[in-house]
Amino acid sequence: MAGATVSPTPLLKDELDIVIPTIRNLDFLEMWRPFFQPYHLIIVQDGDPSKVIKVPEGFDYELHNRNDINRILGPKASCISFKDSACRCFGYMVSKKKYIYTIDDDCFVAKNPSGKDINALEQHIKNLLTPSTPFFFNTLYDPYREGADFVRGYPFSLREGAPTAVSHGLWLNIPDYDAPTQLVKPLERNTRYERSFAYKNLCFLFTELFIPKPLFVRYVDAVLTIPKGTLFPMCGMNLAFNRELIGPAMYFGLMGDGQPIGRYDDMWAGWCMKVICDHLGFGVKTGLPYIWHSKASNPFVNLKKEYKGIYWQEELIPFFQSVILPKDCTTVQKCYVEISKQVKAKLGKVDEYFNKLADAMVTWIEAWDEQNPSEGVVANVPAK
Repeated sequence: MAGATVSPTPLLKDELDIVIPTIRNLDFLEMWRPFFQPYHLIIVQDGDPSKVIKVPEGFDYELHNRNDINRILGPKASCISFKDSACRCFGYMVSKKKYIYTIDDDCFVAKNPSGKDINALEQHIKNLLTPSTPFFFNTLYDPYREGADFVRGYPFSLREGAPTAVSHGLWLNIPDYDAPTQLVKPLERNTRYERSFAYKNLCFLFTELFIPKPLFVRYVDAVLTIPKGTLFPMCGMNLAFNRELIGPAMYFGLMGDGQPIGRYDDMWAGWCMKVICDHLGFGVKTGLPYIWHSKASNPFVNLKKEYKGIYWQEELIPFFQSVILPKDCTTVQKCYVEISKQVKAKLGKVDEYFNKLADAMVTWIEAWDEQNPSEGVVANVPAK
């Protein structure tokens, strides 16, 4: 691939799995071959299990469809969503590696402002292998990046940082919008280019004619830690995490077929994960790396999936902002089961769905522990 730069020895080659949910042939892997081929892929096939998914030659992979999920998990397979990208979390459960990178099949290799291909996986690994700073914000963003450091006034006692549990990457081209925003901004794109004077005049003309105008946002070369106590909308299309630290919390919920909601799977996982990271003293980074998001989903289909979530999120955010985990919750599993209890107690009155979801959260943890009996990292819960 022109412009691609690959490390001579791939980082974490034997310690990382790439998880991909899909319903189609994985031709997109050809673009990622220089970066992904050294790693093991876990492909989670959604939808009709009799459909044959083609994977380009030369990749080391395992492929699981719904029949495999039912066979491996038995009755506990009920916690894995069907006909929704939330099925990807099955790959997290059956992986035996320390780290996970997950990517959607409509995400391609992006280019940085100088025109070079971005090795997104390598940047995620760098994010995960360096500490985070959730307890005190550094105004130069990530102080562990080459060429950066802590600014004047940053407490020396906090400069060791916290273990990084999650690296949340961003995207160029098609933005990750909800359906209402897609409908009112159908031409908006993220690109690495600044707006030119001529283009500004063109946008002005569009505005005068009441035609929706595209907005181009510059590539931002930055990584920052999301502060403790701050929630964020996590997108699952370009995401990496330390499975040993936070894996059991990365449950993408009950979504899709048979459920009243979709497209909130990664959001749910992100809110649960962030509350647990804050409690256990782990960090979450966002920013680099970028991927190229190539396909905009249908906003009318999305609205049908999202409409209850758009309404419910006004209850969900205050709920997660108020969650308090007791000090004896020293593992991710204990934290997650405690959150499930609070979901049932406080959100069950919003809709019966949340009682079902709370039960599925417990089932997920039980299935996780069955598949990973030797895991369960005990953290030193920091003083509040």
